[in-house]
Amino acid sequence: MVEPFRYLHRVTYAECTVGDHVYHSRYLDLLEAARGELLRALGCPVLAWQDAGYIFPVIEAHLRYKAPARYDDLLTIEVRVLRVERVRLEFGHRILNQHGQLLLEAETVHACTSREEKPRRLPPELVEKLKRQFKS
Repeated sequence: MVEPFRYLHRVTYAECTVGDHVYHSRYLDLLEAARGELLRALGCPVLAWQDAGYIFPVIEAHLRYKAPARYDDLLTIEVRVLRVERVRLEFGHRILNQHGQLLLEAETVHACTSREEKPRRLPPELVEKLKRQFKS
C-alpha cells in the first residue's frame, strides 16, 4: 500500500469555538490545504492548473467526526488518492492529533472543469502523477 501524503497543521485560536474545539466547517479548510500541498509535492500546484484553465471544485464531501481538535494541537492530515476517473477525483483523508488519536475521517469528490465550470477531462500529466499515489 502506498503511504499517504502527510501535512502538518498547528490549530490556531481563530479556528476554535468558545468551547475550545475546532469549528466543524474549519476541517474542510484543513483538508483543502492538505490536498493543495499534495499537488505541490507532486510538482503540479493548484495555481499552475488554474492558470492552464483547470479547476477542481468539491462536488461531494463526507466527514465523520471522531474526537475534537483543540487549540495548539499539532495535527497530521493524511491524504490518499482513492479514485481518478475521466472528469472526477476522489480523495480519502484522516486527521490525527499529536498523540496519534484519530479525530476525523473524510472523503471528498472533485470534478475537473474549465474556469467557466464546463466539465473537462483530467489532464493526462496529472492523472499519471496521481495514479502513483493510489491506495492499493
